[in-house]
Amino acid sequence: MPAPERLQKLLSRAGVMSRRQADALLQAGRLHLNGQAARPGDRAVAGVDCITLDGQLLHLAAARQQHRRTLLLHKPAGVLCTCRDPQGRPTVLDLLPPAVGQGLYSVGRLDRDSEGALLLTNDGELALRLTHPRHGHHKTYRVWLMGVPSAASLAAWRSGLVLDGRRTRPARVELEHRSAVGSCLRIVLREGRKRQIRRIAHQLGHPVRRLQRLAIGALPLGSLASGGWRWLETDDMDLLQQQVWSPKV
Repeated sequence: MPAPERLQKLLSRAGVMSRRQADALLQAGRLHLNGQAARPGDRAVAGVDCITLDGQLLHLAAARQQHRRTLLLHKPAGVLCTCRDPQGRPTVLDLLPPAVGQGLYSVGRLDRDSEGALLLTNDGELALRLTHPRHGHHKTYRVWLMGVPSAASLAAWRSGLVLDGRRTRPARVELEHRSAVGSCLRIVLREGRKRQIRRIAHQLGHPVRRLQRLAIGALPLGSLASGGWRWLETDDMDLLQQQVWSPKV
């Protein structure tokens, strides 16, 4: 049997989180080892000891064996966030070489008419933590509207409006500029209901002309061209890992 390793090293080597993130989770009391609250000096063996985060079992042996792959794609408008479409419409996987797209799926969704930052991965745990509503991760958008919303409309959008009988969470909404044909807003959301921005804009009387996602958490789209993609580097993954594993306040 392999020699026991410090929990921080074991979790980092398995690709589950960084040592710094493990330290923070240990201090917050969110990691348990064999049913007991884990301490910074505890040691364990992958596949033998039971390690849980917030009560959920961490499958370290499987994590170590799987080659986790995550890429950032600049989704163009008119492309579906799905692996295949019965109607033969273009999908995000059509933008990737077959060998690259094998086994990947999108993290969350952008509707067909929207564009911008989209993650594709084979890492189910990462995808779950980035999309589960209780984690409230933020996403940043640039939105072009017909007309210019009034100060009162912008204030209402920031505080929350009712969709499907339930009020939306507060959002950051800033008017970037206006023109003869409409206006452009920068919006930061911590939820992702179906077509939320488009529906709110329509409710306020300013339908969306164009919608682009600029960032997922702290990970920016940057200068990636429409239809382009890149594998996430270590620094990118550190940004995402901090986002999904850091203790919530």
